[in-house]
Amino acid sequence: MLNNTQIRYCLDQMGEMFPDAHCELIHSNPFELIIAVSLSAQCTDALVNKVTKELFKKYKTPEDYLRVPLEELQTDIRSIGLYRNKAKNIQSLCRMILDDYNGELPKDRDELTKLPGVGRKTANVVVSVAFDVPAIAVDTHVERVSKRLGICRWKDSVLEVEKTLMKRIPKDEWSVTHHRLIFFGRYHCKAQNPQCPSCPLLEICREGKKRMKGSAVSHG
Repeated sequence: MLNNTQIRYCLDQMGEMFPDAHCELIHSNPFELIIAVSLSAQCTDALVNKVTKELFKKYKTPEDYLRVPLEELQTDIRSIGLYRNKAKNIQSLCRMILDDYNGELPKDRDELTKLPGVGRKTANVVVSVAFDVPAIAVDTHVERVSKRLGICRWKDSVLEVEKTLMKRIPKDEWSVTHHRLIFFGRYHCKAQNPQCPSCPLLEICREGKKRMKGSAVSHG
């Protein structure tokens, strides 16, 4: 496991590599963001942005999503995985925002997780990006990078990864670190083909060293 000095080094290096890391889901308000994040489960941000470009022209408010039959909303998001389920959740979520929250998206993470289809990760993204509340959302990139580097243990659950990161990263850096970990995982430490040879963290990365040793053996 990495010590605090090594973690600080990782955070600084990622900051240099991805100084402009940000949420890549295009949105213009918190309500659009929660719709976009709900759509992004098991799906790329690029595809979501393609769909929401038209979607957000057609639907501006929770009422708009409830005015159309479920089938019409399904058709509008058909190119996204799990679209039937997501369409149903979006309509239920809109109904709940109107009925329980006076049409305003709640700013509290625990309240957000009461909304249909909104898990802890989605809620963390929304409070962090839309409301500037320090949070670390653990998606597949964040989990993979944290475990490969040895900030967390391989067997840690998603919630344990989140708690460990919250404990080991200064609170005022949670949100920016979440974005940098995602960029690092999405563009550098990829699932299939991590760029270990050119990685500035190779010296302290247990997974990277193992991979480099393995490739040296297979080439030798």
